[in-house]
Amino acid sequence: MDEILEINGPILTVRLPEVVIGEQVCAGTAGLVGEVIGRDEDRATIQMYESTDGLRPGESVQALGHPLSVELGPGLLGAIFDGVQRPLDAIQVISGDRIARGLAVAALDRQRAWRFEPLPGLEVGTAIDGGATLGTVQETASILHRILVPPRLYGRLVDLAPAGEYKVDGTVARIEDAHGHVHKLALFHRWPVRVPRPFRRRDPSATPLITGQRILDTFFPLVKGGKAAIPGPFGAGKTVLQHQIARWSNAQIVIYVGCGERGNELVDVLESMPRLTDPHSGRPLMERTLIVANTSNMPVVAREASIYVGITIGEYFRDQGCDVVMVADSTSRWAEALREVAGRLGQMPVEEGYPAYLASHLAAFYERAGRVETLGGATGSVTLIGAVSPPGGDFSEPVTSHTKEIEQVFWALSKSLADARHYPAVDWTDSFSGDVATAGVWWADNVDPAWADRRAEALSLLAQAEELARIVNLVGMEALSGPQRWTLEAAALIREAVLQQSALDEADSYCSPRKQFVLLDLVLDINRQGLSLLAAGVPVQQLVQLPLLARARRYKARFASADVEALAACRDEIRAAFDALRTEYAKPQEATP
Repeated sequence: MDEILEINGPILTVRLPEVVIGEQVCAGTAGLVGEVIGRDEDRATIQMYESTDGLRPGESVQALGHPLSVELGPGLLGAIFDGVQRPLDAIQVISGDRIARGLAVAALDRQRAWRFEPLPGLEVGTAIDGGATLGTVQETASILHRILVPPRLYGRLVDLAPAGEYKVDGTVARIEDAHGHVHKLALFHRWPVRVPRPFRRRDPSATPLITGQRILDTFFPLVKGGKAAIPGPFGAGKTVLQHQIARWSNAQIVIYVGCGERGNELVDVLESMPRLTDPHSGRPLMERTLIVANTSNMPVVAREASIYVGITIGEYFRDQGCDVVMVADSTSRWAEALREVAGRLGQMPVEEGYPAYLASHLAAFYERAGRVETLGGATGSVTLIGAVSPPGGDFSEPVTSHTKEIEQVFWALSKSLADARHYPAVDWTDSFSGDVATAGVWWADNVDPAWADRRAEALSLLAQAEELARIVNLVGMEALSGPQRWTLEAAALIREAVLQQSALDEADSYCSPRKQFVLLDLVLDINRQGLSLLAAGVPVQQLVQLPLLARARRYKARFASADVEALAACRDEIRAAFDALRTEYAKPQEATP
């Protein structure tokens, strides 16, 4: 008899002789869903996606015959799912404000009809490969959804439905495989979340992901198909920065996974995102966005599954030729789920109680990012951005340190910057990017060939200012020379006029690449003009008192991205201010015999 033998929190030991590892099961009279993670003769170990409260030994268990899978088809965009892809709006209708256990709700609405347009020129008898496009559905005004042949299905097209209205489970094509079996294809198909979707080959990415955030795009760029981490302690602004990336990035599809985060933060996401307007199309942002929400009070194993649900959906849209950005908040909570399950299984803990396979699981997850040539011949990308929440801001803890070894881009958040109200609180000393050279080619071709030089000059100034600040702390400002004091002033100008950016300011929330370069170039021009006057003998006290410096700090908010030419014209204002000071200082010198 297939029955529960032992219950240990979310872990069940059951007698289930025919089951395979990875298969989904249904346990107890409530029909709770879980996944097989181990076998020992006729016994199986199961991790449950729902609370096991009230479950008793002796209750029956049934194998469902398939692994944890997601439904992929029209209706994904604009939806809000829980950690195992159950739509929260449908769950609320059934169970109210609290999620009932044992609910079996289809991820995609079976009652809604979609207008299917078959691919022109696709004829019956044509050889069909996995990943090929059968037709299209206009899912939202922003996104044309391609109906794909499931990967690994090859054969001959037997039948293709004409244009018309179809429900997601309605048959739109039939394909006969090499063994003579005929497969009916609907507008959607399923795919196991722990199996990466196949592709032809990886392509090197040459295009940066433009987020509109100066500290990210200009100083620590990330290419499409890359992977980045946002580590930072509580209160450092991770969530707001991720919201900015989700809203402003130039990806076609945005997937936001709230993995184990506090409920109030996810409520902010759920309430704010549906009201946002897509800045690229003028349409509602949710037309190209979907959310996977799994709060910290939801079952811990479902938290672990939510990451894989999100990345599998991302790979599906990648296979349609889209650029996808997935934001995971946070991978630390996902790792905590691994630790809890490993502890209940009695596995040997290593660093801070995490299982020995933490690093390999993190690497396998982030490896699913990339820019690829799909099976259908298109080019698409998945960019992964994972938040990390190290306890106490300790970047040496296991999740952060292993992530740092894997990532190409590391956007380290600083609590001291956040306490000083400097947002985004990205620390330019601890952050790094391995995509600078690749992004530099794009910036040189599309914005300005001097981008790399200006970026290096600004970072050099910031580094010099860090060293000088240590000297000031020891011996005071009076120990510095005029050029050194001006370096501190110029670095402060870079921090406040360029790196600091308000998510709430309409003109400053998003900064186009051209505006980013012009703004940085103007600030560096101020530094060069000041050094020129210092060499001519002008006292540094007169330079730091220039009213121009205060005006330059407000350039970012005075000029929107559409007003770049007006911003660039401020160079005349800068030159005039310094020329006036130069003339004023030269007059008494000329009168001296």
